[in-house]
Amino acid sequence: MNKQETLSAALTGRNEEIENYQINIDNYERAIAKINAEYANNEKMIEFRDRLKGLLAEHYTEQLKAIIMRDVVADQLAEMEAP
Repeated sequence: MNKQETLSAALTGRNEEIENYQINIDNYERAIAKINAEYANNEKMIEFRDRLKGLLAEHYTEQLKAIIMRDVVADQLAEMEAP
């Protein structure tokens, strides 16, 4: 596999990684909203919600890292394809 093929594969992987983070982010946000709306008086669910908030923050950060790395790979590919 040459460098361009390797970068193309890496770009695909980064896009999938970003999408996976987004799915988790969406799920965490929905679960937090559901707990706030339907389980606000349940101490165990409030603890769970608070853990989800921590995971949500982590996933936002990790997704941004993946976006940065995806952009770096995309830039390299664009440079290789430029005349």
